[in-house]
Amino acid sequence: MFNILAFERREKIMHHLYRDKKAFVSTLAEEFKVTEETIRRDFEKMEKEGIVTRTYGGATLNLHTNEDLPYQTRNAINIEAKKNIASKMNELLHDGDTIMADTSSTVLESLKEIQLQKSKITLITNSIIALQEFSNSSFTIISTGGELRTKSMSLVGTVSASTVEHYNADIALLSCKSLSMTHGITDSNDPEGDLKRNMAKKATKVILLADHTKFDKVAFVKIMNFDQINCIITDQKPSKEWLEFLTSKSIELIFKKSETSH
Repeated sequence: MFNILAFERREKIMHHLYRDKKAFVSTLAEEFKVTEETIRRDFEKMEKEGIVTRTYGGATLNLHTNEDLPYQTRNAINIEAKKNIASKMNELLHDGDTIMADTSSTVLESLKEIQLQKSKITLITNSIIALQEFSNSSFTIISTGGELRTKSMSLVGTVSASTVEHYNADIALLSCKSLSMTHGITDSNDPEGDLKRNMAKKATKVILLADHTKFDKVAFVKIMNFDQINCIITDQKPSKEWLEFLTSKSIELIFKKSETSH
């Protein structure tokens, strides 16, 4: 790995941390062909962002049920899985559909894919990033308005809730932090959790986007039960137990390129 850019190196370190929960300065320095001081600076930056806790010789990943990572950090994690999920979206949408979309990076990737294939979509969103990303697109865009949460680049609160309540949508396109058969669909904070719940209530069909790392985990805030979901798109085939569970809930499951389960 020669001549790798700093942000690319940190993204790969992030993948390493999410896989192993810890990383060592010496190992990463050798892997990326950089000095140990360079890796220590990476860890220092990641510690300031709340992603890791530095330890002697390395760092450990901070993962808590209420961990609310900055948008830029979330956007860098599992990007290939997000693109894989996004590639499945167009078969579920039609020109003329109205979509309510949350602020997740997985949903943003899916909206990028939708933009390439569909020309007449109305998008209702509380995502500042989406408003910027699609300002020159063919989408008809409605912002929820509301109070800005700078960390997640989202709009929340009573104004956002009122806007969502005002409209009806064909599809709610949502993501989450965790899925548990016993605890339901959960996320890391109340304000966005509330808005996702409201979006789901105002949509004819609710599509949940969740990569394989989110299964069998529990986060801080319960968003909804599985009986409020119509479809889950993920990047890998879940376990047999999950397949049976989702079938029992009559949830359509879409994963990988040509595999579908009902």
